[in-house]
Amino acid sequence: MARNSRKAVPEAMDSLDRFKYEVASEVGVNLKNGYNGNISAKDAGKIGGQMVKKMIEQAENQMMNK
Repeated sequence: MARNSRKAVPEAMDSLDRFKYEVASEVGVNLKNGYNGNISAKDAGKIGGQMVKKMIEQAENQMMNK
């Protein structure tokens, strides 16, 4: 993540990092701890896109269960 980006919920950073590594593994992208600026834009997009998809699915499920 960019160093200058502010998080809406800073306390969620550890969970988001774990989620990022989990999703990267699912889509076949090998992330290492620390700096990953050497991965391709295509791979970064795969990770980000899948993260968003899963977060939307979770939000939809929560809305349906209310």
